[in-house]
Amino acid sequence: MRVASRLGTVFSLLGAFVATAVAMGLIVACLFLPAIGAAGQATNGGVKLFNDMPGSFAMNPLAQQSRILASDGSVLATPFNQNRIVVPFSKISKSMKHAQVAIEDERFYHHGALDSRGLFRAIGSNVFSNGTQGASTLTQQYVKIAIQNEAINSGNTAQAQKAVSRTGMEGYVRKIQQLKYAVSLEQKYTKDQILDGYLNLVYYGGQAYGVEAAARQYFGVHASQLNLPQSALLAGIVNEPGNLDPFTNAAGATARRNVVLSKMYQQKMITRAQMISAQNTKLKLNPHPLQSNSCANSKYAYFCYYVIDWLQTQPSLGKNPKERMATLESGGLTIQTSFSPKMANIIDKQVRQKVPQGNKEGIDSAGVIVQPGTGLVLASGQNTTYSNAGGNGKSASDFTVSGRGYAYGSTAKIFAVITALEHGWSPEKKIQVPVYNAQSKAGAPAHAFTHEDFPGQCGLGRGEKWVLPNDKPYPQAGQDWSITDATAQSVNTIFATMVSKLGACNVMKTTTKFGVKDGVGSTISASPASITLGTSNVTPVDLANAYATVASGGMYCPPHPVVAIKDGSGKKLKLSGTKCKRLISKKVAAETSKIFESVLTDPKGTTHGDILLAGDRQAAGKTGTEDGSANIWFVGYTPQIATAVWVGHHEAPKYMKDITLAGHFYKGYVFAGDLAAPIWKGIMDQALKGQPIKHFMKPDGTTPKDSPSPKTSDKTTTSNPPTFYPPPATSTTQAYVPPPATTRAYVPPPTTTTTTQPPKTTQPPVTTQPPPTKTAPPKQTGPPPKTK
Repeated sequence: MRVASRLGTVFSLLGAFVATAVAMGLIVACLFLPAIGAAGQATNGGVKLFNDMPGSFAMNPLAQQSRILASDGSVLATPFNQNRIVVPFSKISKSMKHAQVAIEDERFYHHGALDSRGLFRAIGSNVFSNGTQGASTLTQQYVKIAIQNEAINSGNTAQAQKAVSRTGMEGYVRKIQQLKYAVSLEQKYTKDQILDGYLNLVYYGGQAYGVEAAARQYFGVHASQLNLPQSALLAGIVNEPGNLDPFTNAAGATARRNVVLSKMYQQKMITRAQMISAQNTKLKLNPHPLQSNSCANSKYAYFCYYVIDWLQTQPSLGKNPKERMATLESGGLTIQTSFSPKMANIIDKQVRQKVPQGNKEGIDSAGVIVQPGTGLVLASGQNTTYSNAGGNGKSASDFTVSGRGYAYGSTAKIFAVITALEHGWSPEKKIQVPVYNAQSKAGAPAHAFTHEDFPGQCGLGRGEKWVLPNDKPYPQAGQDWSITDATAQSVNTIFATMVSKLGACNVMKTTTKFGVKDGVGSTISASPASITLGTSNVTPVDLANAYATVASGGMYCPPHPVVAIKDGSGKKLKLSGTKCKRLISKKVAAETSKIFESVLTDPKGTTHGDILLAGDRQAAGKTGTEDGSANIWFVGYTPQIATAVWVGHHEAPKYMKDITLAGHFYKGYVFAGDLAAPIWKGIMDQALKGQPIKHFMKPDGTTPKDSPSPKTSDKTTTSNPPTFYPPPATSTTQAYVPPPATTRAYVPPPTTTTTTQPPKTTQPPVTTQPPPTKTAPPKQTGPPPKTK
């Protein structure tokens, strides 16, 4: 049986040679290969299959490393599924080219796709020994490996296995198809091009694909620098890459290297002296182990993973996230990001100075910078080290761009102001502080808003009350405050009144169109507390980008981390989801900036006038403090950059009271102006150092060139200075208390008519005592709300 098998192989080879020798043509010879080795219906089927085979074969781009680059050109990560770096033929040493040809196909430059002498050698080997030497040329080997590689990259492991199968009629037909492809290849490309493709394609063991990756991995040099013994070693590995790894089988790899050197001498590629010298050379390996391509090993792991996630949304990389990831890992892409390592280091330093990594309070902090007018995310940072294992000061969660987000407090007030300005209100429009007709849980004077104030889809249910206090010093009920002063001092009840008059759904629409959504990508909660005071969870990058929209003069650009993508051939790929659009007029943007500049410059404001930027840079922004200081924020901007800073507990919200951070004790509840705002100032001052001082456009359309922001001492105090308002007596009346921040938004019954018209503006009479009530919404435990 064994003899018959050997004779069948011999006759197959002889038949091919004879067919070629009688000038029937190479393809005709291929037709008869299966006919000589088999008979009957199987043969007829094989011939038909061959006739149906496509004859065209192209040298497709090879799977290779992609590179994610920072703005300064440094490499953030190199995603790949095969450790391959494609190099041109001119960048491969002459000794490497010779060595590979010598051991794989010594007549490569003298025959076509089929080598007749190779057939004779194979016939002799198969007749006179128990071996089964093949007659494949280097071109045929390239075709086989290329087909297998393409199947692997597409995830078709079954097809990859078939590409190297040699059994049965199907194996015969597949070999003939590969030979037909080889003929096509030889007609289209030069021998040097085919050898170049082969050297960049083949596997050299140790997870090194292609000669450049192998040269770096085994010897720490480029393919162009490989010397004779190094070249011979690599060329020899190709035959059995799993068995001839020089790190694990030095003796076997050395013996195979010496065989290659002998072949090179026999083919007069080297002299005898060169052969002997190289054979006596020790391996001299210089291991450069493959570094993981994962973002986890990047210095800037969080941003790197943000880029990966964003790339999976790009249609130019594939039809779905799986295809896009495959393109990223095998397409040799160059991804140019907007990331500035310099700015990222500034964020990390400033955040950790105030909120140290692994602090005993377990408090987290992060910051992110967005460029106005482009939406490009320039940098991000946080006070943790990337780790999947977790631990004190370690986290796999990016606090700035992903995850559930955090309650953003009074930073939400910018959307009420923008809505008001779009409705024709002026920055100096007066709004009355509503009557204190209730108490907070902590006994602070408060106003109880009802369904009459917030009707409709985004409002309160019938019988539902929203008890809202102001923070100290309590502004006197009945006083008229301008929008500018109310913003600087963050008067909650005035803003609730504004939202009531404007229509809560209108303000929510403004928030949504500015790209602010909850941490899982849905719209924020349609409740007065969420819309007015930011009780929904949002990400810092969305909030920074919303403020950047105002800084740009009203142009909204979706936040994104990538400037450009090029494929392996250097062709630019189209970016999706980066188009900018005008959201608000330049006049409204200018008025908004003027109002929010007062947060920094007004000494009575929530930052106390203490965070003016260095060099009298003009800036605008807003503090935000959630109930009990569970989350505190500062989001602000100049014309060049917008930055959001968040401080809180990532895993689960906890009150921040009487805490010590970086040796500083914060007595009572921590306000945003006391911690988040100073971090913001430190980031902005350093990030803008050396950049020109620019100013916001004025509402009249002009832009000052040399007028700095007014200093605190020059600021005229508010025309209606707040007065302390004594809380109502607590012994006679049950105080109203607001529902918890997590209370589900009220959804009216189907019969309720939604309205976007502002409710009546008649103010109830001023009183210092809350009226008695028979019912009250669920009480909230814990400290009073802090929304400044």
